[in-house]
Amino acid sequence: MSKHVTVAVTGGAGQICYSLLPRLASGETFGADTMVTLKLLEITPALGALEGVAMELNDCAFPNLKEIVMTDDPNVAFDGANWALLVGSKPRGKGMLRGDLIKENGPIFVGQGKALQKGASDIRVAVVGNPANTNCLIAMNNAPDIPNERFSALTRLDQNRAYSQLAEKSGEPITNISNVTIWGNHSATQYPDIENAKINGKPVMDVIQDEEWLRGEFITTVQKRGAAIIAARGKSSATSAANATIDHVMSFEAKTEGDNWFSAAVCSKGDYGITEGLIFSFPLRSDGNGGYEVVQGLEFSDFAKEKVAATEEELNSEREIVKDLL
Repeated sequence: MSKHVTVAVTGGAGQICYSLLPRLASGETFGADTMVTLKLLEITPALGALEGVAMELNDCAFPNLKEIVMTDDPNVAFDGANWALLVGSKPRGKGMLRGDLIKENGPIFVGQGKALQKGASDIRVAVVGNPANTNCLIAMNNAPDIPNERFSALTRLDQNRAYSQLAEKSGEPITNISNVTIWGNHSATQYPDIENAKINGKPVMDVIQDEEWLRGEFITTVQKRGAAIIAARGKSSATSAANATIDHVMSFEAKTEGDNWFSAAVCSKGDYGITEGLIFSFPLRSDGNGGYEVVQGLEFSDFAKEKVAATEEELNSEREIVKDLL
């Protein structure tokens, strides 16, 4: 095999990684011609469980898996990494406010940002652990020598949820859904935008002629899907989050074809009037060589403008909460 990629993953013994790691190691994500080194980071008490995960990965006998490194030191984990998938974060406890969760997780991502800066000269970073946008903002600001464009946060899970809802409602296969955009924060304020989306090449609102559903139940279902899954299974999304992380990485790795785009939260440069410096989800196109661009020229109804403004306001509020960590 002619290629090699080193992938650092935090929270390696957690639920999401149990679904994520085999798909990184199998050759699915980076191609059958690419060898993969996994560098797995965990807190010290979880290293024993991480050893068990590594044993299972080895027992899969993946031909693309070159090496597994296990550590509780972020400096070791991120040294020489090409991708860093920041999955691990403290979960939201019962009765905990979102602001409290942000404050609890903030110091973790300060340390990881500093370790990224020290150890990785050619890297892209994807933050999965919630609150993902603001955790990404903290890590990015603590790694000032790494270009902002190399940091992103996961909203692909929200995009996939939106695709699923539209496919079910329309009776069309997932492959016929395109150009849905998730704007803003990976939270209950996110705006899943179908005004520029298509089903089988036709505007969504021409195919699904149920404006009440599109502007009501559809949006709230996507926004609150994570909470619904917790209520149903007693645990947060794991398999779907892992799958979305794979989709996220593959979308950045491959050139975006045709007139399609995908959603990810990246550092705003002021596109669509969004506050510069926020980690905000936009419609993106990848050039397949490590670069991307924000899709330009999409139009908003007054309804959409209100939704985008609300999620931007929340992200500005979150940035204010962690300003001492930036």
